[in-house]
Amino acid sequence: MTILADVTKRLDEVGQGHLLTFARSLDEHSRTRLLDQVADLDLASVPGLVRDYVKSKPGFALPPNLEPARYYPWDAASAERSWDRDHFRRVGEGLIRAGKVAAFVVAGGQGSRLGFEGPKGCYPAGAISGKSLFQIFAEQIRRARSVYGAAIPWYVMTSPLNHAATVEFFEAHAHFGLPKSDIMFFSQGVLPSFDSATGKILLSEKGEVATNPDGHGGAVGAIAKHALADLQRRGVEHISYFQVDNPHVRIVDPVFIGLHTSAPDSSGEMSSKMIPKADPDEKVGVFCMSNGKTEVIEYSDLPRALQHERLPDGSLRFIAGSIAIHMISTAFIEKLATDSGSALPYHRAEKKIPFVDVTSGETIAPATNNGVKLERFIFDALAMCGGSIVMETDRVEEFAPIKNATGTDSAATCHTLQTERAARWLAQRGVAVERKGDGAVNAVIEISPLTAAGAEDLAGQTLPTSIAPGQRVML
Repeated sequence: MTILADVTKRLDEVGQGHLLTFARSLDEHSRTRLLDQVADLDLASVPGLVRDYVKSKPGFALPPNLEPARYYPWDAASAERSWDRDHFRRVGEGLIRAGKVAAFVVAGGQGSRLGFEGPKGCYPAGAISGKSLFQIFAEQIRRARSVYGAAIPWYVMTSPLNHAATVEFFEAHAHFGLPKSDIMFFSQGVLPSFDSATGKILLSEKGEVATNPDGHGGAVGAIAKHALADLQRRGVEHISYFQVDNPHVRIVDPVFIGLHTSAPDSSGEMSSKMIPKADPDEKVGVFCMSNGKTEVIEYSDLPRALQHERLPDGSLRFIAGSIAIHMISTAFIEKLATDSGSALPYHRAEKKIPFVDVTSGETIAPATNNGVKLERFIFDALAMCGGSIVMETDRVEEFAPIKNATGTDSAATCHTLQTERAARWLAQRGVAVERKGDGAVNAVIEISPLTAAGAEDLAGQTLPTSIAPGQRVML
């Protein structure tokens, strides 16, 4: 049996034989690429996906007995829930020095929403320096390696769309001073895109299946396939998970690592950071508890009454906003990837998906939603933990995402937050920083990750005595 005949048979068995409609008319290279693409699909799962997620629309059911998640407050001396920050810092520092911690970034996105051509991680994010997001992260890791005297391997999950460009960018910048051997690149998986009416997988071209990235929850399978063996060989037990659009993330945070591994209510499988929501309608997921399990409820799924519910002191009851910062154990990754009972659920989204009509051969650009894309979310793993803790962090200190070209969560707001954080650090070291009438810093300030990871790191350094109005200061 020829390869084409074999693939045809396998597709026909799952009702997707139309994918090879144009195969015989393609040149040899294009036909081989199409057959390889089909071979990479998990065809056995397709009938179930069509039945459960394409032709059906799984409704969201609010988990029972929903309560706000408990969290370790930013102020460790809080009367609400005090905890020993210094103890957990020491625990975390010991794990870092022992080489038990790695960094992992979800970097599959493109910068198109920012008006930027190329991988989002290449976007110039530094308020003054214009350093790329990747460089900012690399410099954090470089400093942590120096401080703790340990290797901290970095795993970069790309997508098929930007993998080659990402690798080329790192090579063009000499891996930003990190050992090439300590950076591993691999692409997340993809899922086929479906016609919502028929359940047929769409063709984006005559020789190409329409696919979409499998979501940040695809990190589980991608790590298991490409990185788990390397993590285990190195003796890494925990990975610091973050997303590529947030230059303020503290990648190697010994306090968070210590809490994740040693807090009495943590199983050490997966832990999270939160910030208090700025307002009831802020579009971030919310950490909740259901029957003793931590879950993230998407902002669009949390009923408005709960979003706006307040405590007697006026604060939001459901206040713990998710910012996609986690610690995840390698053992938990292995469990999620190999235990069928721990598989992450799919989420369904209806989209306008251009496709090739298999009858006419014409490319159709639909005016309304015609297709279904599926993806998985990493936070769905929280409910599978024996015990998952949440740690509060400060919005200015650790959440300055660049998601939009203008407005909220744009480069402009990120630059403002970079300046605000730097001004806070400098003020704690006695530097006079002038502010405008509205409280905004009357300057632009950027502190390199190589210089400091916090105000305490500025102690003993040569600093200006003051920042003049309108000054641009790079430290």
